[in-house]
Amino acid sequence: MRNLLVFITKYNAFFLFLIFEIFSLIVYLKYNSFQKASFINSSNEVTGSLFARVNEFRDYLSLKDDNDKLALENARLRNQLKSSFYLDTVNKHKVNDTVYKKQYEYIVARVINNSVNRTNNYITINRGSNQGVAKGMGVICNLGIVGKVVYVSGHFSVVQSLLHKDSKFSAMLAKNKEIGYIEWSDDFDPHKGVMKDVSNNALPRVGEEVVTSGYSLFPEGVPIGKISNLHTKTGGLFLNMEVTLAVDFSNLQYVYVVDNKFATEQAGLEAQQKKDE
Repeated sequence: MRNLLVFITKYNAFFLFLIFEIFSLIVYLKYNSFQKASFINSSNEVTGSLFARVNEFRDYLSLKDDNDKLALENARLRNQLKSSFYLDTVNKHKVNDTVYKKQYEYIVARVINNSVNRTNNYITINRGSNQGVAKGMGVICNLGIVGKVVYVSGHFSVVQSLLHKDSKFSAMLAKNKEIGYIEWSDDFDPHKGVMKDVSNNALPRVGEEVVTSGYSLFPEGVPIGKISNLHTKTGGLFLNMEVTLAVDFSNLQYVYVVDNKFATEQAGLEAQQKKDE
């Protein structure tokens, strides 16, 4: 308290000037209508600009919540897509009974760790077995395929990215449905893949879209990329095609884990068939 009094006493002339200055300004604005209106307009403009900046900052802080809500909504809409259902048509007594059974469900997840510059790249997501994620499930994003789940804990999962030397997924040309498979390019470019073993009779074109075939972990028609170059294998019976990938793996934020409800049944049947061969 003593120090405050000493400070005020030392600078009393400045404080007295400041009080008179404020008082004069108030009197000047109060009894001069033009200056008063100008002051109010200017203060409103400054206040409005300040509130706008504050609202922009608040909106920025709420982006994470908004993104989470959008991702959940996208997952809900994906679950309602026709491609998520399996068409089971039964003909009995000349009556066509068409029943749609849910084949694919989507679990939204946020990427919490990611790599794109290694020989074997992995992605960590914030969903695990407690949320229904299991090893072997496919993973996509809004732009296309991402990879497959290889490790799962209660709350987290590790995804083997398409940018992995051992990643290989069934693919097809969107236009004529010719089947092949997609893998990462040999030069480890995070924007390039290679579609292999497509019949030379397919006559693909540069710029043609490559999508999932529905033969593996993903529904049919999920984007993979577009053909950027064609290469003929020895003998000329098959084509290898360079593909510009649809997904920017360096900018992944949200993904969707694909739960194929028929995957276990299909895998068991195919394992039995291989055993009998």
